[in-house]
Amino acid sequence: MSFVCTECGREFDLATRRWRCECDGVFELSERSRFRPEAISAKIFSLWRYRAMLPKLKEPISLGEGWTPLVPAQAYHREFLAKLEFFAPTGSFKDRGTTVLVSFLRGLGVNAVVEDSSGNAAASLSAYCARAKIRCQIFVPAQASPAKLAQIRAYGAELIPIEGPRENAARAAQQAAESSYYASHVYSPLILEGTKTLAYELWEQLGGRAPGAMLFPTGHGTLLLGAYYGFRDLFDAGLIERMPALYAVQSQACAPLFRVFRENLSELPDVSQGETIAEGIRIRRPARWRAIIRAIRETGGSVITVSDDEIIAARRELARQGLYVEPTAAVAVAGLRDLTPPPSLKGRPLPHPLPDAERGGSPPPLGEGLGERSLVIPLTGSGLKAPS
Repeated sequence: MSFVCTECGREFDLATRRWRCECDGVFELSERSRFRPEAISAKIFSLWRYRAMLPKLKEPISLGEGWTPLVPAQAYHREFLAKLEFFAPTGSFKDRGTTVLVSFLRGLGVNAVVEDSSGNAAASLSAYCARAKIRCQIFVPAQASPAKLAQIRAYGAELIPIEGPRENAARAAQQAAESSYYASHVYSPLILEGTKTLAYELWEQLGGRAPGAMLFPTGHGTLLLGAYYGFRDLFDAGLIERMPALYAVQSQACAPLFRVFRENLSELPDVSQGETIAEGIRIRRPARWRAIIRAIRETGGSVITVSDDEIIAARRELARQGLYVEPTAAVAVAGLRDLTPPPSLKGRPLPHPLPDAERGGSPPPLGEGLGERSLVIPLTGSGLKAPS
């Protein structure tokens, strides 16, 4: 296995300290494990139940992440299933990718890392590095949520606030990476290997089915892309008939993917980084934008934008159902107002890679099957991270 550039195809050893190709292309893994239902470790109730489908690692660095609850909810007269990703050890979905990345780094013998983040990714990396005894230096926008900054400090990471837009923190971290390892939640393909387990869990929780559609708050899009890879694994294994329609929801203040999708652009537009309460998705230039757009188009999804007022209203609506989330996590629920789903929310059929006779059967479901019409929204971060 190696890293391969998505633009020029050049391969890099897994031990490389490069975080992207010289041509500016991003890395993916040269090969990925095939999904095998019989390989699930049913007695493990974390994402490491899928260890056989993850990259080969010496020993997981785990805090019990994954296997989050799936509960009914509603907004704008629509019923949906909320995947409670804020139940993660550090309070956000980022732990899915971080546990795989830090386990990989520990296996390589890395003893110091740098990262940039608006909060959740940094908090997650700081926690897992503390667990792995890896020194961690974090560059964050100075205006990031005080609650998130306090969480990062609590884990013992060195916190370096950077004035100006989010991109300034990224540039500072990349410069520091010249003498350290850039443990980027944006650029490392190991992150997607962790976030793909969201799809595996939903398949089990829905009784061996995929949802009809999913909505994601989307900045860099690592959860949406991970879900796409996970459902594609299930499809290729013959375990689902259709891919769920994937919808990216962005803030109106900073929506480059919306522009690309709606205007059918061939390059990422230069958009403003406007002010928004959804700080986690205030991303002008998502590194994997081509892959995100491809996943959305292939599955029959779309890109939606929402205003801060709509985000606040959605957050309030969730709280009145007992679900307390940070503003960024409410973005996808706000997108329900403008959702135009495919007929019957059944997702998009694709040419199946296996003849009918060769398709494997689903394992016994762990919960009640909810059918193909289900709409799922991951609630990505705890409200305790941004209580004001």
